Amino acid sequence: MGRGRQKAKHTKVARELKYFSPNTDLSALEKELATETEGEEFVDKWADLYEDEEESSEETDEESPEADTK
Repeated sequence: MGRGRQKAKHTKVARELKYFSPNTDLSALEKELATETEGEEFVDKWADLYEDEEESSEETDEESPEADTK
């Protein structure tokens, strides 16, 4: 008997989320998305954590035991 009440509450919340549209500050959004072309370079902060795919595939080809037996 409690499932009907629970489902009704979830439906109400889902409907409110679907149709609720808060006021959007478009000027703040524009400032956040704007990029500066001068002095700003892309820096990959995770680049030093991973090997390049080309280097790792070459190493596995050289070390494979099948290449030695043929």
